[in-house]
Amino acid sequence: MVQSGKKILIYDTTLRDGAQGEGISLSVLDKLKIAKKLDSLGIHYIEGGWPASNPKDMDFFHQIKGYGLKTAKISAFTSTCRPGQSAEEDNNLLAALAAEVSVVCIVGKSWDFHVEQALRTTLEENRRMIRDSVRFLKEKGIEVIFDAEHFFDGFRANPIYARQCIAEAVKAGADWICLCDTNGGSMPWDIENIIAQVKREFACPLAIHTHNDSDLAVVNSLAAVKAGVTQVQGTINGYGERCGNANLCSVIPNLQLKLGYQCLDEGRIRYLTEVSHFIAEIANMPHNGQQPFVGRAAFAHKGGIHVSAILRNSGTYEHMDPALVGNRRRVLVSELSGVSNLLFKAEEFGIKTDEITADGRQTIEYIKQLENEGYQFEGAEASLELLLRRAFGKYEDFFELEKLRIIVGTNSGSAFGAEAIIKIKVNDVEVHTAAEGNGPVNALDNALRKALGQIYPCIQNIRLTDYKVRVLDEKEGTGAKVRVLIETSDSVDTWSTVGVSENIIEASFQALMDSVNYTLLKKGTQ
Repeated sequence: MVQSGKKILIYDTTLRDGAQGEGISLSVLDKLKIAKKLDSLGIHYIEGGWPASNPKDMDFFHQIKGYGLKTAKISAFTSTCRPGQSAEEDNNLLAALAAEVSVVCIVGKSWDFHVEQALRTTLEENRRMIRDSVRFLKEKGIEVIFDAEHFFDGFRANPIYARQCIAEAVKAGADWICLCDTNGGSMPWDIENIIAQVKREFACPLAIHTHNDSDLAVVNSLAAVKAGVTQVQGTINGYGERCGNANLCSVIPNLQLKLGYQCLDEGRIRYLTEVSHFIAEIANMPHNGQQPFVGRAAFAHKGGIHVSAILRNSGTYEHMDPALVGNRRRVLVSELSGVSNLLFKAEEFGIKTDEITADGRQTIEYIKQLENEGYQFEGAEASLELLLRRAFGKYEDFFELEKLRIIVGTNSGSAFGAEAIIKIKVNDVEVHTAAEGNGPVNALDNALRKALGQIYPCIQNIRLTDYKVRVLDEKEGTGAKVRVLIETSDSVDTWSTVGVSENIIEASFQALMDSVNYTLLKKGTQ
């Protein structure tokens, strides 16, 4: 059922639960940058961390006060007081107060199995811990969200006790009851059915917190909203412990664009792709290209039949306009391509073609032949653009290679290094030079820059940012053909080029040549 603007509040826990994901470690500065970005997106709650767990999180809470956030409330995470200890004496709760935030999220047990096995206390004492902890923070004027940990597992095992835990938090004044699928094993119909029962019994606003261990965190969050929750907790890009949390980059557009709920203010959702990539970069994690809505491949088309159709009407193979979330349509050129792919890419690159010519059709066949030999242009669009411009007579290389020699070895027992000797020709001018590097590719890159830098100074501002080698026919051993992908960047853009050969140096040089030529093309160099 499509809603008409019903508001759903978004609680982001990327800085706490998301940071528990394998391979993620955020500095205080990282967390501050992410918080500012989330605020600009319009997120309602940002959970900054657990103040009692480490000095870094407490430092974040102190520093974020000076950032003047416009939309988000900063929340601190903590747990209920310990068994046998009053809330007033509990270090976790006192640290949450010291963070000087307006919102605190308290996690407490709601599964009898966990109370007895993990906390090693009685069911009655756990209820007391929930009641006293919520009361203590409410008396300080703090907005309290009670995270009922393992709630769905607990409800299935002992529904009476799970309800009693919620009742304690509600009686103590909790502003929100967040039902947590902590182990991530619940089915959507269970989520919906259990929440419906809870909603009938308790008037307190409900939230949902799901994990992705069954690959259902997003759909479970949607099912919870359908059942009546009005706050969704999750992380950007689905970061989190084990298999991650509910991915807000999927939850938000599904709720807002598909189901008609209001999660973000009008117009802000178009920054979702930018925020997703920004946070991946800060977290030093590769961005998932096939992530729905915000991934690079989310609206990428490769098959010729598909491309032919979307050129007529994008709705034929796209479930929505990618621009709504700040993404864009991409057409890939490969051995599966048809004429439509080529025309789309030519137009995208600004190459004017009235209709496809015989040369264009030959280009398609040539690309297919190259891909059969091991080239791959999906990840090397700079090389593809140069190839298409050559095919349509719109481009000539800026230099010619006359001679190349590479020497690899050591001097007086030092570490291995390399020297590249190169002779190039620009129009009628020959340049002959040499350069050293810590390896043959580095030496080659340095020599090429040194030779061309005298004529084209702009290439001194680019740098090689990534270098990948893929063995294409492993059975050939050291004589196998390899594909080299090089990523190059300047202060504004990043582009990728490709080379293929049985000789890794030749493949690398092909990719370097394309990279430099593409740079000069984009700079408008004569």
